[in-house]
Amino acid sequence: MTSRGAAISAGGPGRTVGRVVSAVVAALVGALTFATPAWAHGADAPNGTDYRTEVREVTPAVPELTVRVIEAGARLELVNRTGRTIEVLGYSGEPYLAVRPDGVYENVNSPATYLNRTLAGDTTLPANANPATAPSWQRVSTEPVARWHDQRTQWREAGLPRAAQVDPGREHRIRDWAVPLRDGTSALEIRGTLDWVPPPSPLLWWAITLLLAVLVAALGRATMGPTTPVPASGPVTDPVTPGEETGLSRTGTIALAVLSAIGGVAAISFAVAREFDAGATGFGDLLQGLLTGQIWAVLTGLGALAAGAYALARRPAADFALALAGACLALFAGVTNAAAFARSIVPVPWPATPARFVVALTIVTGAGVGLAGVLRLRAAGRAGAAGIASTGTGDPTPAGQESPVPAGQQDPAEPDAAGRPGG
Repeated sequence: MTSRGAAISAGGPGRTVGRVVSAVVAALVGALTFATPAWAHGADAPNGTDYRTEVREVTPAVPELTVRVIEAGARLELVNRTGRTIEVLGYSGEPYLAVRPDGVYENVNSPATYLNRTLAGDTTLPANANPATAPSWQRVSTEPVARWHDQRTQWREAGLPRAAQVDPGREHRIRDWAVPLRDGTSALEIRGTLDWVPPPSPLLWWAITLLLAVLVAALGRATMGPTTPVPASGPVTDPVTPGEETGLSRTGTIALAVLSAIGGVAAISFAVAREFDAGATGFGDLLQGLLTGQIWAVLTGLGALAAGAYALARRPAADFALALAGACLALFAGVTNAAAFARSIVPVPWPATPARFVVALTIVTGAGVGLAGVLRLRAAGRAGAAGIASTGTGDPTPAGQESPVPAGQQDPAEPDAAGRPGG
């Protein structure tokens, strides 16, 4: 059985780290090479909001025409399977979008085409943007699915609504809203509501999350049992290879590896959920969204899974892999989604409270495993230094073995060719 220490000496942590870094770089290059522009997904999708936008109905109802809210209310999605053209009207009643059987077309002369490019609606209008000008259509999609920001569905003021200022402890209906459509010569409307929902206490969520992360780190450090020692003298008769993990230390490594894998699954699950909330309906949409909008969360989640498997396989530098993967997981998949702790509406297709638990789990496992890995690395370094010091004056010869005689010199205990003691 090859010892952990011997494996490190043979391969070296530098070579192991180099391989890990090379794999990460290759994954990044591949992901960015095959990624396509994310025009179908909002680049400014919020990480959370306190305003709940809901679609109530399309009136009059049209078979095969569906509308829903995506990205935590930041955009509307209209799917037209009627076989006819459905137009979305702009802020002055002009044609804005035409959702046809062969795709989606934008009217480049509609001011809404430019105002709806961003959630803030701060795009500068070009000279041709005039609602009174005849429509000029430009195709932007080959599918009859339109997704757009719409200021009529949002709270546009800088401060809180008056009702929320007076009574911030409960929900308030801000207004009912409507977005006009046209089906040939028939007028339609998307009708919905906008509500203010009081946010949770972020301090409570952060306190619990950080406390659990510290407990995970302490558990990892407490299970850092001593490795099997190198004997100070005498022959090595223990069948266990010197430098290997003992039972307690191995148990700690397994626990940290499992926690790292759990955190990786949580991070990837949250990224996938965000893409489904952004409108992904198939594998292609999902993959595009993950490679563009959620690339770092996905890579760090995969890294945490890989680090867990790496540690379970008794690979060299396992503590380093766990420390690096845990830190990246906490930062790039946990903290980046921590707005869920402070917002009442989270951009996932399930309720906000379970979403907060997933984010907290990602931070707890990432930060806890990362800190535990660092502590175990420091403990292992101190133990290695103590082992070297215990051999005496720094002679690299293992205890219990004779030091070699330098070439060209005679051991004083050995007789020379004439039978005289060496001198």
